Amino acid sequence: MLPYLAEFIGTAMLIILGDGVCANVNLNKSGMKGAGAIQVTMAWAFAVLVPAFTFGAASGAHFNPALTIALAAAGSFPWSRVFGYIVAQICGGFLGGCIVYLLFKDHFDATEDSKTILGCFSTSPSIRNIPRNFFSEVVGTFILVFAIMGIGNVNGASDVGLNNLLVFSIIASVGMSLGGLTGYAINPARDLGPRIAHAVLPIKNKGTSDWSYGLVVPTFGPIVGGLLAVLLFKAIPW
Repeated sequence: MLPYLAEFIGTAMLIILGDGVCANVNLNKSGMKGAGAIQVTMAWAFAVLVPAFTFGAASGAHFNPALTIALAAAGSFPWSRVFGYIVAQICGGFLGGCIVYLLFKDHFDATEDSKTILGCFSTSPSIRNIPRNFFSEVVGTFILVFAIMGIGNVNGASDVGLNNLLVFSIIASVGMSLGGLTGYAINPARDLGPRIAHAVLPIKNKGTSDWSYGLVVPTFGPIVGGLLAVLLFKAIPW
């Protein structure tokens, strides 16, 4: 029970801090409106780091269905736990999105642009080209999962918590290099959970939740990228 609870709470923390920074720098009347992409990128990396330190020992700190599936495919995580982890992660993402809405409700009410509002919950492409957007999520998640698996080659990394700091650097690097393309979901729960929250919450001026994009690119692109990372990692004679 503890691992699933850890994934649920950890993913909620991830979204509160991650979507929170999106709301903080984009919504009208926020005291940090306009802070920019650097704050967003670094805050998302910290949003992964904080729950990773907290729940790493309890669940492995996946917080990401693409990572969970990839680790199971690699043989380092039991398939019997995959479904429960994914449900916990998506539900945690949904809760995190709801809490962000409650925290910033006055600022959501003061914001009229529906794309800005959706962007505080889920990702969207800067130029909509579904095949290329999908490829972007595949590549970003490939780098994430491949690098996470590579941390196992660093002797003693997990003993001192260095593994969590290395994941922080991976998230920051992917965001700073590729984030402008699709918002680098690289995690189905990061996008799907908050997108469901956006769809059901009574948000003023919210517009569409853009399911034609959300159910394809940020949901399946990361899963494909994670599985490709496993295939290559396993093929290399380390």
